[in-house]
Amino acid sequence: MTLSVADRETAGAAAPPAPKPDAIVDCGWGRLLFGQTFSDPRALADALREEGPDRRDIAVYVDDPHVLLAQAPLELFLDPSHMFRLDLGEYRPSRRGQRAFNVRKLESPHEIEAVNRIYAARHMVSGPPDFYERARDSETLVHLVAVDARTDEVIGVVTGVDHVTAFADPEKGSSLWCLAVDPQSRHPGVGETLVRRLAELFKERGARTMDLSVMHDNDLAIGLYEKLGFVRTQTFSIKRRNYINERLFVGEPGVEGLNPYAKIIVDEARRRGIGVEVTDAEGGFFRLTHGGRSLVCRESLSELTTGVAMSICDDKAVTRRAVEKAGVVVPEQIEAGDREGLQAFLHKHAAVVVKPARGEQGRGISVGLETIEDVEKAIEHARAFCDRVIVEQMVEGDDLRLIVIDFRLVAAAMRRPARVVGDGKTPIRGLIEAQSKRRSAATGGESSIPLDAETERCVKKAGYSLDDALPENETLAVRKTANLHTGGTIHDVTGMVHPRLVDAAVKVARAIDIPVVGVDFMIKAPHLADYAFIEANERPGLANHEPQPTAERFIDLLFPLSMPASVRRVGLS
Repeated sequence: MTLSVADRETAGAAAPPAPKPDAIVDCGWGRLLFGQTFSDPRALADALREEGPDRRDIAVYVDDPHVLLAQAPLELFLDPSHMFRLDLGEYRPSRRGQRAFNVRKLESPHEIEAVNRIYAARHMVSGPPDFYERARDSETLVHLVAVDARTDEVIGVVTGVDHVTAFADPEKGSSLWCLAVDPQSRHPGVGETLVRRLAELFKERGARTMDLSVMHDNDLAIGLYEKLGFVRTQTFSIKRRNYINERLFVGEPGVEGLNPYAKIIVDEARRRGIGVEVTDAEGGFFRLTHGGRSLVCRESLSELTTGVAMSICDDKAVTRRAVEKAGVVVPEQIEAGDREGLQAFLHKHAAVVVKPARGEQGRGISVGLETIEDVEKAIEHARAFCDRVIVEQMVEGDDLRLIVIDFRLVAAAMRRPARVVGDGKTPIRGLIEAQSKRRSAATGGESSIPLDAETERCVKKAGYSLDDALPENETLAVRKTANLHTGGTIHDVTGMVHPRLVDAAVKVARAIDIPVVGVDFMIKAPHLADYAFIEANERPGLANHEPQPTAERFIDLLFPLSMPASVRRVGLS
């Protein structure tokens, strides 16, 4: 019998090609094993057991997880994530446009480096750079990046997998993996835009659905996906037990409530088999024990830091005198006193900084004061935090934080004041509140922008009020200080910092005789030698400096015998 063209098409549609058996897709950070293509659960279990070191394999679309787990119950576990599905036939693109950033395919080695930096900042597993180079032209893997339109910085990334090219999926599906936005990004909607662009790309290819996996308790992400039209689908994922995902199958007993600065150290200690006892989670206190040695820490402050070193750091005037004697460049400074003396100091320097003699996290600091009235108001504000107030010569430049551990530089990062970007409609007050919410979410509640007199002064100095709408795409700094706790952002520059800055930071640590310290300089650029010392922090936040190994070097200092012998030999040579 001869079939017509229409009959042949109908017959072909009724009998789609069978999917490729035992389908596995390498994503760089690990492999996706498509469970629906494995007929033998033992073969799937064996494939999971072949996971490479420092990788994160996932068996997805597993309909009978109990059967798979029974093949290797001591090695595999059920991933506590939900799978959500977007019907691309029903999906409608957003009508809201934006010009602050662009979304495109991953292109250059510089962008690959930036993607891995974002993964590190989000505590995600990154892939080797050469993998992304090889995968750039892949039809199966799609890597999209969001790029700031002004600076060309990569501020977000998403990975997509085309199931049709991966294993001839008869359901014409696709999936989204590794959505990550730079926690320092000031632009709203980066994650949503990346999800939409990937969905639109797969829809153009003829995909019917796009799936994604999200941790069951990630309410913020789930809310975004449901807003975009994703609905939960009943399927399961299985992973192999390893140190990367240990918290998913053993939990985190005793660390609930620890802030990110304590948790990063506790996680590194546990990874090395060091005993951890959390004594005060709210205050960030814990005890570490290893090989007969026991030390109490409060975040990065340990018993190795003496009371004398702490008292030097605690008083900014004392700190300045100590480091100046060591040959470190310091700005001129006076203690707030009579109005005549303040006026003379202001006249000499044109602009000054007012800060409490004691304090942390940027509290009570006012920057860029140019009138005696503003100086006096700032002094009154600072006295709410400390009776003694310092007035200091303002040094123009950018804020650089250097982390020195055991008198060696471990990390260097530029700290930038809180900024908002206008959309031409929203009042500046609303922009600040939205940016503050994003910063809080990105930092576990550690960073937010205060709507206080200092913020209002900065906005007013730029020619606006809090109720004015900022023009579209205009960037406005709403604080002068770059402190993380007041909404500032932090950007790693360890690889480019000038040797003179490193030398000066080590001099500060030795002058104070402190084993762990955060040294703050004002600089023109990280690769230039010019600087001025601002202050030293005896309890710097180590969690702010990914991908630099701050927690690792801190634990090395406390417990040198916990390092592998080969590493100790290299360190001693």
